[in-house]
Amino acid sequence: MLHRILASLSMLALLAACAPAHARPLIDVSVVDRDTGEWLSQHPHRGDVWVAGSPGHRYSVRLTNTTGERVLVVLSVDGVNAVTGQTAHPSQAGYVLEPWQTTEISGWRKSMHDVAQFVFTDLGDSYAARTGRPRNVGVIGVAAFREARTYYPQYSPPPIARGRMEKRGTANDAAAAPEGASRSIAAEGSARAQSIGTGHGEREWAPTSRTGFERATRQPEQVSEVRYDEYRRLVALGVVPRRHGPIWREDAPAAFPGGFVADPPRYR
Repeated sequence: MLHRILASLSMLALLAACAPAHARPLIDVSVVDRDTGEWLSQHPHRGDVWVAGSPGHRYSVRLTNTTGERVLVVLSVDGVNAVTGQTAHPSQAGYVLEPWQTTEISGWRKSMHDVAQFVFTDLGDSYAARTGRPRNVGVIGVAAFREARTYYPQYSPPPIARGRMEKRGTANDAAAAPEGASRSIAAEGSARAQSIGTGHGEREWAPTSRTGFERATRQPEQVSEVRYDEYRRLVALGVVPRRHGPIWREDAPAAFPGGFVADPPRYR
């Protein structure tokens, strides 16, 4: 009996030791406010993970490879592939991270040399809305794949690996979208009450390269999403608690500045 108990305990210990390796995601995803330098706090709520974005602030998506092998990451922002501009699908092009590498993707890929900055902006001014695709504004997502074969690490800015082109899309869905398509944002956006999206900001230098990558599986091993909106919207949704008590700001008029009523100055 004692031998059976010891054998069972040994098996449980072995399973416990192996579990974290399988449970850990390939890629850790976080959002960084580039204007403040702060990592945006993540708030789990009803199965989703939320962050609060500040309108007008630039941001980046921080990706960390948690494994000792190369990983392909297809990055979707507001339902749009951040590399190709296509309506996002896991089979498309993405960034390849070396073992244990951390990088920040700061914008829409415009060429092998530069990006257009990610900026929190009004919903109607978001890149997805302006190209006629407002339905998925407010979500950042990654699809991650392991590699079928091993390469030696390079430790440089993450290169781009091409994916299979979708028959249902063009090389750039934005180019196929009519100029007036963004006008449909009002009805669809108001139904969801999403407040902000990701704009197409100023260009900045962000060189990259191309590389080969053979996916170990047809389906991604990890699909993760981070939803975002303004702080006031997260309060309204119950994602973050409402602040109690007055919030004093030195640069704003105050209804109760303190003191008593003084005599007005006399006319001369």
